[in-house]
Order: sequence, then C-alpha cells, then structure tokens
Amino acid sequence: MAKVAVIGAGSTYTPELIEELLKRAQALQVENISLMDIDEAALNLVGGLAIRQLKKGGFKGKAELTQDLHHSLDGAKVIFAQIRPGKMEGRIRDEKIPLKYGLLGQETTGAGGFMQALRTVPVIMELVADIKRLSESGAWLINFSNPSGIIAEAVLNQTDANIVGLCNCAINMVKGVADVIDTYDFDYEYVGLNHLSWITSVVKHGEAENIVSKLAGKADTSMKNNPIAHVNPALFKAVPYIPSSYLNYYYDRSEQVKLCLEAEKTRGEICVEIESKLREQYTNPALNIKPPELAQRGGSLYATAAVSAAEAIICDKNELHVVAAKNNGAVPFMDDDDAVEVLCRLGKEGITPKPVTVYNDYIIGLMRAVKAYEKLTVKAALSGDRDIALAALMAHPLVGDIAKALPLLEEMLMANREYLPRFFK
Repeated sequence: MAKVAVIGAGSTYTPELIEELLKRAQALQVENISLMDIDEAALNLVGGLAIRQLKKGGFKGKAELTQDLHHSLDGAKVIFAQIRPGKMEGRIRDEKIPLKYGLLGQETTGAGGFMQALRTVPVIMELVADIKRLSESGAWLINFSNPSGIIAEAVLNQTDANIVGLCNCAINMVKGVADVIDTYDFDYEYVGLNHLSWITSVVKHGEAENIVSKLAGKADTSMKNNPIAHVNPALFKAVPYIPSSYLNYYYDRSEQVKLCLEAEKTRGEICVEIESKLREQYTNPALNIKPPELAQRGGSLYATAAVSAAEAIICDKNELHVVAAKNNGAVPFMDDDDAVEVLCRLGKEGITPKPVTVYNDYIIGLMRAVKAYEKLTVKAALSGDRDIALAALMAHPLVGDIAKALPLLEEMLMANREYLPRFFK
C-alpha cells in the first residue's frame, strides 16, 4: 500500500490532481494522501476542497493537510511536486523586467524562465535530498514545477534520485494530431527539450507513410496560456514538423515581444485574476468537484500526464509516455547525460528513452544551443556565480546581447534577492 505526497498542495491545480488520483487510487494502492504546503491559508482552502473531493469519490484511506515537509515525505512512495518559489509575484516580475530591455518575459522561456530556474532549482535539490532521506526506498518524484526541463537536467545529473520530469505540452500535441486525423490509432516520434519540442513522425497503424508534413500547421497544439500564433506557412516547409506552441517565441520572436509589450496585463497577472475567482469558489463548503473554470488556468491534461506516468512505473505497465529523461543515445546528436524530452518506456525498471530517427539540422542546432543554456543555468543556480549566470543568458537564443543581458541580470537578481542567497554571499 502506498503513501502519496503532494508538495505545493495549495496550488489551484490540486483539485485536478486529486480527480486523477481518485481514478487510479485502487491501481496505485493508495492508502495515504499527504497534502503539504508552506502557505497555511492556501493549504486550508485548496486542501479543504481536495478532502471533500476524496470523500465524495469514496476514498477509504487517510488524507491529511500539513505544513511539515518532512512529515509529508516520511514513507511516501510517490511525490508530486508543484512548487513556485517567489509565488505569482515572482512570475510577474519575470515577465515584466525583461520587456524593459526589449526581451521576452515568459514563465519558462528566455530571461523569465532563467530567473524561475535560479529560484527553483536549489529548492528542488533540497527536496530531493529530503526524499532520499525520508521517503520509501525507490520513491519517485513526479515533478511539474517549472521550468521542468532545467529541473530534470539538474536532478538527473547531480543526484541519483528517481524523477519524472513532466509537462502537458506533449499530451496536448498528441491530442491535436488525433483531432485532425480523427483517431489515436497512430505511432509518433517526439523530440526536443521542455517547451522546445516537435512531433516529427505520425504513422497510422497499418500504414507506412509519415504524414507529419501534411499535419504541420493544421494540428492545433495551442494551450490556454500560450495560443499558437499565425506562423508563416513557409516555415512548415523549412521545418516540416508539428511544433510545441512554445516555439512561437523562437519562430516569431519580434512579434511575441511586441504582443507582450502591447498587452494590458501579463499572463501572470491574468492567472492571478483566474486564481482569485477559483479561490472564491473553493470557499464554498458544498463544492466537492473540480470546477470547470480551472481549465482557464492553462494546465490542460497535466494531471492526466502526471498520474498516468506514476501508474505506469508503480504498476509496471511498460507504457510509452513523453517525459524528460537522460538521453543515453536516444537522440543521436545530444550528449548521453543531457536531459531530453522524448517518448520513453515507463515501468518498474524505470525510464527508458526510445531512439529518435526523424529530425533535421534546424532541430539539431536549436536543441544544442538551448541545452548549452540549460546546463549553464543549472551551474549558476547551484553556485551563485554571476559570471556563469551571464554566460547562460548570452547562450540563450532569445537573449544573447551583452548590452541587454548585463543590466537585465543585475536588475533581476536584485528583484529576487530574498530567494537567491547564493548570489549575495
């Protein structure tokens, strides 16, 4: 029987996670769900709804709310992490400050994602150490804290912890394909890094033709928080694959910066308004289901991806899921220790990435460049070295301008000083 811990349970996303856990509680043999958050008010509010959901769903095990991380991790077999150091205020700063320098402000990409990584990577590393010390032997961390790919890069190369680095991009991209061809009865190849990924092959069962080029530009891979822009059709001849919607920021960077500058509110500010309305609903003691308005928050299908990945491992289902994993030769042009986002087989033996065969030189170049940035970012986050931090910004394809990167780095470090003790020794 298993104990499940949810770290960051005060998140408004938690009701969606609880809904998925209820569906698979029997398969996972869950007997104890520990909901933990350092924010007491958020924990009580969101956790209260979660407890009502579990009761309505007939959960027979123990469910608890706690602010004690060590208690929550003690004996846990599966740990879901959805943390945000700096909270939404930090995200909004990450979005606004880069725009002053004509650079993209975004939660996971470019300079904004860089600052999110500096705040989050050290906290995740501490969490991993606590899991190793307190949780059940062989426990699995299912992480969808952002930036997920950089966190996976850090954990996979700095520790021997079991981690599933997750994102809901892939599951939504596959849905976009299925909606166009009117079936899920197909095989596909997926290659990239977190928020920098493509479906490069789609072959219907019983057929031989890769029809991906016919679907590029037609399959809707947009997200609530990142709608697809009107990409020039010429691009789909140059890169004839189905892109993650986050590639908007690379394909059409000037337009994306312009849209951000012209927007009345940042995405973070919009999310604050959505969360405020959600929390009003959560206060209703009669509410015992996930409210439909949660779909506006932008995390479509993330809980399905997270809990189904956990089930695949714990129940040894040997299923294919897109997750972040050590490359180990699966992507021929990346280093073996690079954390890449590809189709992987998940079972009791862990995570085995599936070899990738379809890609082009554009993907090779962009993935290598962004991976260099990710590696430098991990080093900067763990060392507090400003020179390495500057090198990371200079390596990123969306920054790379010393006249902007140097003052931007200083301003963002000062704005986040309370979360970055390594940089202010």
